[in-house]
Amino acid sequence: MWNRKLGRPTAHRKSMLRSLTTSFLDKGKIVTTHMRAKELQRMAEKMITLAKKGGLANYRRALAYITVEDVAKKVFDEYAPKYADRNGGYTRVLKLGPRQGDGAEMAVIELV
Repeated sequence: MWNRKLGRPTAHRKSMLRSLTTSFLDKGKIVTTHMRAKELQRMAEKMITLAKKGGLANYRRALAYITVEDVAKKVFDEYAPKYADRNGGYTRVLKLGPRQGDGAEMAVIELV
């Protein structure tokens, strides 16, 4: 599977995706560029899948990526039961059109 570099050095890209993932899982919906949304979708789905599996080890793995403990708890307590009978596809990316200013393709990513 290929990683998109998003025009950032590795450390900056990883940090950006961690904060986007944390923010998204906290709010349930976020507006960003289309490429960032596609990368965010991969990581958010992995975190929800970890929560569905449950257990202390998976909680700690999720907490190692999610930067706020309350958000990790929310994923395990709310999202895991909500998506227990669903085999993936927990998020949806909808294109919004170009951003005024630089013309970047914008998208909204939300939980299904």
